[in-house]
Amino acid sequence: MIKEPPSAWTKAQLMIYAFSLIGFFCSTMNGYDGSLINNLLQNPSFKERYGAKNDGIWAGIISSMYQIGGVVALPFVGPALDTWGRRIGMFIGAAIIIIGTCIQATANGTSQFMGGRFLLGFGVSIAASAGPMYVVEINHPAYRGVVGALYNTLWFSGAIIASGAARGALDIDGDASWRLITWLQALFSGLIVIFCMFMPESPRWLFVNNKKEKAAEVLAKYHGNGNPDSPWVKLQLHEYEELLNMDGADKRWWDYRALFRNRASVYRLSCNVCISIFGQWAGNAVLSYFLGSVLDTAGYTHPIQQANITLINSCQQFLCAICGALLVDRVGRRPLLLFSFTACTIVWLGMTVASGILSKSQIGETDSGAPIFDNPAASQACLAMIFIFGSVYSVGITPLQALYPVEVLSFEMRAKGMAFSNLAVNAAGLLNQFAWPVSMEKIAWKTYIIFTIWDAVQTAVIYVFIPETKGRTLEELDHIFAADKPVKASIQKKEVAVDRYGDVVNVQDV
Repeated sequence: MIKEPPSAWTKAQLMIYAFSLIGFFCSTMNGYDGSLINNLLQNPSFKERYGAKNDGIWAGIISSMYQIGGVVALPFVGPALDTWGRRIGMFIGAAIIIIGTCIQATANGTSQFMGGRFLLGFGVSIAASAGPMYVVEINHPAYRGVVGALYNTLWFSGAIIASGAARGALDIDGDASWRLITWLQALFSGLIVIFCMFMPESPRWLFVNNKKEKAAEVLAKYHGNGNPDSPWVKLQLHEYEELLNMDGADKRWWDYRALFRNRASVYRLSCNVCISIFGQWAGNAVLSYFLGSVLDTAGYTHPIQQANITLINSCQQFLCAICGALLVDRVGRRPLLLFSFTACTIVWLGMTVASGILSKSQIGETDSGAPIFDNPAASQACLAMIFIFGSVYSVGITPLQALYPVEVLSFEMRAKGMAFSNLAVNAAGLLNQFAWPVSMEKIAWKTYIIFTIWDAVQTAVIYVFIPETKGRTLEELDHIFAADKPVKASIQKKEVAVDRYGDVVNVQDV
């Protein structure tokens, strides 16, 4: 940085932003697909056709097919991304999503609808692994953190589009009101299919697949502004030569030994899986997939009312997630995670108290079985907690859900490790889909007690075991995980001495 300070607004860097945007679409379509079922469960025409309601086992089964598809995709993720590259991985995932959309949007029965959701989950698992890997690997080291963190914030752009489309579709009569928003699932996957082949491949993937000259060309063009002698290009090529395994397990589709080779590898994978699971089990799933049932318990039961709240909630979460993404390189990964999980614990405690008070004021039920309450203050407190939770979750957890799991994996581990990450996400999601709708139906607000306790446990685990990755190249992180105490090594400050030419002459701990 001293010899050649990077610029965020060069032509080459702007091109990288454009390539990253296509990668971001993997997150956008994931957000749309993931939010769609919540919106469909608030759509009267959809519920009438399938005899559905906001909670219960039917809602859980329909929702869970998305996660089941993601779990089944596990054996195919690593081989696809390691064999054909990150771009082709995005293409394959997006193409499968388009097929799933066609099946789901034309469904007249539950079986066909579930089959479409299965294919959506299968395709998203591949695309959602390829997307963040591509974004992190193609970006300049100086901007990897912020751009990589922005990846997952685009989940909310998909959620906002889904909520907005669902809100508008409520004015349409009949099945068209839900089929229209189902067809829109193909929008961003279609853009990925069209544009991904016009982007450069990851230089790391090119390098380890014996395309070193092409890798150097990509680095020189986009990280060195056309200068092959740029210090940034030389640094990365040197790290590739020193740290990337040219005959690693990523060359063998069946070989997963790199994930468990030594203590450092197991620690890396554990960090990857922990953040993947913790992001799903913070209590956000209830507010993402079954917000309608939560709003029922808070006294907001009208479909238009619920649709408006869902849309506003998605918008404010998007803004908070962007703010969090801009902080990852300033504040660091650990502080953001610790803040968010601690705040989530406090918010769920408040939600539990407010909901408990509200439940005592129930005076009856609507014709559809939704409760009627006589305590506006408690009802408004519950609604406030929903929005506060969305804010604190989005500012720290959302930006790091995609960035951190990629960062902690070495290149040899990355594709197969991200397959495990998606397995963890979908396995955790299966519990969300089956457990929480039934829990909301049977014990209602008491479900929030579980979230309060579990978020406190997750906060403690992050404090003790999760290292900082801020301010290091992906290859430099090898030294952190090789240390006896990775967390301590990651937060140890160093003093760097340089001469007048910008060369490092001494490094010491402070």
